[in-house]
Amino acid sequence: MFLLNQKRKEKSIRINELAALLGIDSSLMSRILSNKRKPTKAQLKILAQELEIDFNELLKEFLADEVLTMLKGYPQIAKQVLIVAEERVSYLSGENKYQTVQLSSNIKDNLKQIDQLKSLWEATKPLNQLQLQKMEEYFHTAYTYESNRIEGNTLTLQETHLVINEGITIGGKSMREHLEVVNHKEAIELIKELVLTHLPFNAYRLKQLHQLVLKGVDNRNAGVYRNLPVRISGSAHVPPEPYLLDKMMEDYFIFYESQKDFLHPVILAAEMHERLVTIHPFIDGNGRTARLVMNLILLKNGYTIANLKGNLEDRMRYYKALEQVQINHESNSFYELIAEHVESSLTEHLHLAGK
Repeated sequence: MFLLNQKRKEKSIRINELAALLGIDSSLMSRILSNKRKPTKAQLKILAQELEIDFNELLKEFLADEVLTMLKGYPQIAKQVLIVAEERVSYLSGENKYQTVQLSSNIKDNLKQIDQLKSLWEATKPLNQLQLQKMEEYFHTAYTYESNRIEGNTLTLQETHLVINEGITIGGKSMREHLEVVNHKEAIELIKELVLTHLPFNAYRLKQLHQLVLKGVDNRNAGVYRNLPVRISGSAHVPPEPYLLDKMMEDYFIFYESQKDFLHPVILAAEMHERLVTIHPFIDGNGRTARLVMNLILLKNGYTIANLKGNLEDRMRYYKALEQVQINHESNSFYELIAEHVESSLTEHLHLAGK
């Protein structure tokens, strides 16, 4: 921590005085100054303010030290690792991080068809309350079933219905699988509430959704950004290191705020879905949370819930479309996938409404 040590000496500030500012002992402060212990972001802010150092410069030095420490044991491939790492996050942190790719003519045609269906759906309202209740029960149960199925939950559609609508416990199924079903239903209720109350989508709401997804399953990590590196089984995509998450998630919401009134809602929903899965800010539950975010945006804009299917064929198509964005920076396959499911959902809603 060259900057810290330099400024401390210039200002003749003793180690124990810095330690007192952070509420830690002097030995721990010494380890931080000698790069033997990592300070938290909050501690860095306090130190930057006290020593009159630009926080971004201090953070930059800290992250550079982190990267060097990680690569120290691999001198023969260090340069290649840096090149790969830059490529992995370039589209999420580069100059074009707030932009989207040009839409293909096929997707534009899909969006026109979707908006025609949306107009027909809006014309069916108001629906009979009993009819609306039954439709919501059907679609929300199917959505909970498929979203959990993508992540490996083995409860059948009928069992999912019995758990969330009848409160029945299914013999031979784990407590985790039951909790995943109940939690997902509660998360759907939350996105409905956010739509009805016109509350903004921000980091707080995202963490609320994630907290519900992992409630009782992993309370320690529920609603909390991860502080550990993760790998996705079977995927070539490597999620960013934890020290990059705060900035990436800040950019995630900047993108949303800058695009929510300009991008077509279906494309915005797809972007926010894919970007969250790619950043992978949570230890677990990223996929479910990303699909909930997608549907929150769709519902906010008058569309119906899009339900990605969890059978093997559809799941593999979903994963491949995500990898196309993450590895090749090609979004059209993912846009087409989401648009297809939005169109299917609107068509099915209209059918059940007798239109």
